[in-house]
Amino acid sequence: MGDVNVTGMKAAGQKKLMLFSGRTHPDLAAEVAAELGIEVVPTRFQDFANGEIFVRYLESVRGCDAFVIQSHSDPINKSIMEQLIMVDALKRASAKRITVVTPFFGYARQDKKHRGREPISARLITDLFKAAGADRLMAVDLHTDQIQGFFDGPVDHLFALPLLADYVADSVDLGNATVVSPDSGRVRTADRWADRLGTPLAIVHKRRDPDVANEVRVHEVVGEVRGRTCILVDDMIDTAGTIVKAADALFEQGAAKVIAAATHGVLSGPAVDRLRDSRISEVVITNSLPIPKDRQFDKLTQLSIAPLVARAINEVFSDGSVTSLFE
Repeated sequence: MGDVNVTGMKAAGQKKLMLFSGRTHPDLAAEVAAELGIEVVPTRFQDFANGEIFVRYLESVRGCDAFVIQSHSDPINKSIMEQLIMVDALKRASAKRITVVTPFFGYARQDKKHRGREPISARLITDLFKAAGADRLMAVDLHTDQIQGFFDGPVDHLFALPLLADYVADSVDLGNATVVSPDSGRVRTADRWADRLGTPLAIVHKRRDPDVANEVRVHEVVGEVRGRTCILVDDMIDTAGTIVKAADALFEQGAAKVIAAATHGVLSGPAVDRLRDSRISEVVITNSLPIPKDRQFDKLTQLSIAPLVARAINEVFSDGSVTSLFE
């Protein structure tokens, strides 16, 4: 994707696009700004001794079309609170429209109640952004599509599948490849991959073994994987337990090679050691989250979503169609 320059549209439509970044992933924000041909607005951040966050923009934002980018990274609650305060500051400084850009949306896995007396935290997060003054929400590969309905306003749901799938297509022989869902919950995602790549689909099915303690699960593979390159796909890799166990099950069924691909590399706790020590050949993720140097490893490939986010921001700013990016 080429650079998206908005300078001409500023003059023609008398609108002003301004990009604001929190502190969790400034490198991604800088890439997005470069794609748009603008600069990230200089902002003063301060943490008080008790942990409270202070934000002040160092230039006027009155009447602007504001885009506030922040990945909800560790420490996740601080990341979210910082972005909420940024939105509030923009509202009180008379920004005309405020779009919250969350390449990784925090609490997305808490999108429903599984049992009584549980929260729906993803809904709470969208309510907080609305209360803070956000007019619009933009996110990349939400854990579930229903989160789009939680926010009272437009939601632009971006997909990294074309970026990831095109990279994988250039790396493997698709004639001998199978897309695999690591569990039943990711079948829809895997199906989209299979449609784009034109490959068969397989599913790693987990069931309880009635002859062993309940904690132990047996992995069954549904689909043809023997002698094939298996592309394990998910929306995120957190502790990597699911993806590594799924890969082990595929190798037990005769898979020749396993590549793991996911949009969000959370890589919590033992994830790096698990992936590095596994038989997975390559782990392909995007830069939706920052990966510190001590969490990077030889098998890891990170692709930039900055062009995708920049094009979506440009479409929103120019009243174009975000949907057209995926058609």
